[in-house]
Amino acid sequence: MTLEQIISGIEAASKDFVAQARSRTAKLVMPQRALGDLHVIGERLCGISRTLTPSVKKKALLVIAGDHGIVASGVSAYPQVVTGEMVKTFLRGGAGINVLAHQIGAQVIVMDAGIIPDIPQQTSEGGRLIVRKIARGTGDFSKEPAMTRDQAESAILKGFEAAKELFEEGLELLGTGDMGIGNTSPSSAIGAVIIRVPVERITGRGTGVDDDGFQRKCEAIKRGIELNNPNAEDPLDVLSKVGGFEIGAIAGAVLAGAFFKKPIVIDGFISGAGALIAHGLCPVVTDYLFAGHKSAEQGHHIMLEYLGLSPILDLEMRLGEGTGAALAMHVIEAAARVMNEILTFEEAEVSKDK
Repeated sequence: MTLEQIISGIEAASKDFVAQARSRTAKLVMPQRALGDLHVIGERLCGISRTLTPSVKKKALLVIAGDHGIVASGVSAYPQVVTGEMVKTFLRGGAGINVLAHQIGAQVIVMDAGIIPDIPQQTSEGGRLIVRKIARGTGDFSKEPAMTRDQAESAILKGFEAAKELFEEGLELLGTGDMGIGNTSPSSAIGAVIIRVPVERITGRGTGVDDDGFQRKCEAIKRGIELNNPNAEDPLDVLSKVGGFEIGAIAGAVLAGAFFKKPIVIDGFISGAGALIAHGLCPVVTDYLFAGHKSAEQGHHIMLEYLGLSPILDLEMRLGEGTGAALAMHVIEAAARVMNEILTFEEAEVSKDK
């Protein structure tokens, strides 16, 4: 399936089912909208799935990994080798995402979209690894384009296909996560270009760089934007010039959720950058998105405001991996239960009149 075919196949969520859901919510055995945003989330689930009995029981986190050439410019507090080592940790079941996914009964699927080392495709105690490697890391976008336009499109299509396979297996709720040392730099660049905000305003500390490291990071990002001159109106151009393979694949997973009419929970800053690319290609994708949380990265709230999304949680987290999305799945499942299990005044035979 081509990118054009995917985009043309995406429809807006059903306003009719949202309206029907709101009508039922108004009759639930409680004061009007007493569960606050749980009603909003539940009603959105109804609009997404075109039913008044939404189900999100079968859940998974798709953690997409890629390496970044810009690490050579000193933008990260951690060495590049950590990307591959963390992928192995995911597969051992010992990372933050494994613990939080286990708590909600969700699968962890790790996708190699472009890390430097070769790790065989496998299923292990911690999760499943699928290898869809585009290249062994991107170029250093402060000196050259991160990737070719064909590679950018390939990243999106590979992310779409990975999510498509999960939906075809019966998945009902997908969360996006990431792993890639240096990936807050391309995410910052994407945000700065698409939203048209200063680099210093949207860039954060990432892995915890000091003041000198932060200045070096901002200068590298600004240099890359100036050198490559990405076109803010062309998401593929932005992705190819200053992006990352895992960011493109996250955009593809977002498009898959919209295409297959399934809810997607995006994690933090890197998933936000992927959502920006997907939104640029097809603005209606936001109908299918839930923002799992607001990252402690300073630019994440700017991304969410641009996308028109309200974060479900705000816990000062900045780990990535899909951890914020995993935690938010508790709330999303609760919202589905509200729609499915709470009785109306009439069903409960409770008097509503004063």
